[in-house]
Amino acid sequence: MKLSSTDKQALREHLCQLQLTVLKAILDARSKRQPNELSSISGVTAADTIYAIDTIADEAIFKWFEQNWPAEWPVQIIMEGLDDAHTLCFPLGTKVNDTRLKCIIDPIDGTRGIMYDKRSAWILTGIAPQRGSENMLADIEVSVMTEIPTTRQWRADQINAIRGAGIQATAFDIRDAFKQSSIELQPSEANDVRHAFGTICRFFPAGSTLLSQIEELLWEQLYGETGEGMPLVFNDQYISTGGQFYEILSGHDRFVADIRPIAFRVLDIEENLSAHPYDVCCTLILKEAGCIVEHADGSPLNCPLDTTSAVNWVAYANKELSEHIRPALIKVLGQLVP
Repeated sequence: MKLSSTDKQALREHLCQLQLTVLKAILDARSKRQPNELSSISGVTAADTIYAIDTIADEAIFKWFEQNWPAEWPVQIIMEGLDDAHTLCFPLGTKVNDTRLKCIIDPIDGTRGIMYDKRSAWILTGIAPQRGSENMLADIEVSVMTEIPTTRQWRADQINAIRGAGIQATAFDIRDAFKQSSIELQPSEANDVRHAFGTICRFFPAGSTLLSQIEELLWEQLYGETGEGMPLVFNDQYISTGGQFYEILSGHDRFVADIRPIAFRVLDIEENLSAHPYDVCCTLILKEAGCIVEHADGSPLNCPLDTTSAVNWVAYANKELSEHIRPALIKVLGQLVP
């Protein structure tokens, strides 16, 4: 199936509305429940642990698709919380072989942060023409990401992209009936990471020693030892791929690398602690903003559209930063991760 520009515009509008509906459902539930209710474990899948707040998002997604998805675009849903063996298509009752589109969704990316009201989480969605088991990340034509703010925030941002058409960014005032305004996001134009934020992700104790060694050696390769106890590069362990993408898009961070699958392979650690395809389904937004997103070896970022594949990814705010950092990163990985 080939999507026309009109098709893509319509799909963007549908996905934006889907995510606003999910956001409102989460905010409404949060206003009526205690934090310990939202953080209770609802289930465990091959990809991740599912918490009560995830279930709220899931139910809102299913209801929205059932009530609002256009019948002329039968779609298969690939989503965190659904095993790859579980086939879900809309309109309900549609066979997967009869679908025209595949939609991959992370209902809440950053569950652990938002359920304790620490930091924003994100709703992530990408949609691609249906190619069955051959579908890859590179097939995604439209992506949308929407912020789930903490209780201390009045604003929720939503960013979307259509392949080849750039990005759009909107801020919603959740205090004022979701009044919206356009915003401009500008990735950093710097050509190094001195006195700025650049991060190797290490969210859990597992593998953190090796990942810290990689990060330390990377900055030594690029800038030498800092000396006098003064940090030259800062890191930010934002436990949300969508959140990290936003930090790159907004100019807050210049470099983020989530190479947990590489470290876990060497250390023989379970891959379910890695990023998965639904975590990176909004890669298109970074690319349309002029950022560079790739695998740690410099190859184009790509992966199957499933819920279990482990994904390593590296994001640079601009081309100059990628050319500055990439050779050193590849060299360090060659030394520490055989």
